[in-house]
Amino acid sequence: MALELIAPAKLNLTLEVLGKREDGYHEVVSLMQTIDLGDKVVLESAPTFELRLDGDVAGVPDGESNLVYRAVQALEAATGTELGARITITKRIPAGFGMGGGSTDAATALRGLVKLHNLKLSQSELGAVAASIGSDVTFFLHGGTALATGRGEVIEPLPDMPPQDLTLFTSHEDIADKTRRMYAQITPADFSDASLTQRAVEVMRAGEPLTWWETGNAFDRHLKALAPRSAAAMRACTQAGVGVVATGAGPAFFSLMALPEMPEALLEKLRGEFGVTARAVRTLSRAESLAVREV
Repeated sequence: MALELIAPAKLNLTLEVLGKREDGYHEVVSLMQTIDLGDKVVLESAPTFELRLDGDVAGVPDGESNLVYRAVQALEAATGTELGARITITKRIPAGFGMGGGSTDAATALRGLVKLHNLKLSQSELGAVAASIGSDVTFFLHGGTALATGRGEVIEPLPDMPPQDLTLFTSHEDIADKTRRMYAQITPADFSDASLTQRAVEVMRAGEPLTWWETGNAFDRHLKALAPRSAAAMRACTQAGVGVVATGAGPAFFSLMALPEMPEALLEKLRGEFGVTARAVRTLSRAESLAVREV
């Protein structure tokens, strides 16, 4: 038997840092959303575990440093079962841009392995396995629209955001050890009270469209330290009247405006001056994010 799943990327519609935790992590609150940019994951029955990577693999860890390996090991430890499978991932999500490429692959592998081996795990048990791998992995077990708290691993699924076309911006800036270095930039002056996210959740629960004023990311003002070209491109967007927000710890950023509505002069400036390209993306519902197809 073989299964085909999508491993969708995510956007942080909001990302607030509330403070520093005793365990060294930061307490965060984030409104998260899956989008139709995603990796393709195929799982096939096999006597042992094997991982194959294809597609846009630049910057993607191979071997046991890949989060999928950690996911398999964690699931085997939780179930006491050796989980043979051949997992082939066709990468489409660029690595290191704050869109959760490694985390979504790990979560999708977990979901696929549970189905492939008919494992009897509750959602909470699988969530505990996901949380042991990385903060964003738990979100991708749910997909769609969700509220993330704690260090990002505590997930409250929300009603699906109405389908919306967005614009995603990416550059060629490569930031080594990005997440740790970006969090090192955070100071108490960046801490907030979660009111921005609470307001965004209220808007979404009311079935109303989000505006730029309900989005925001604590890392926005720190991007210039590690990703100056992306930060300059974000300023150019704002000056042109296009609201943008980073996703995760960047350097990718997005706009709630659809690509066809973008000023062409702005897109040319972003490409020419900052090496930033724009692509059209669409929000995914929970059902779309979690679809599994037998092939």
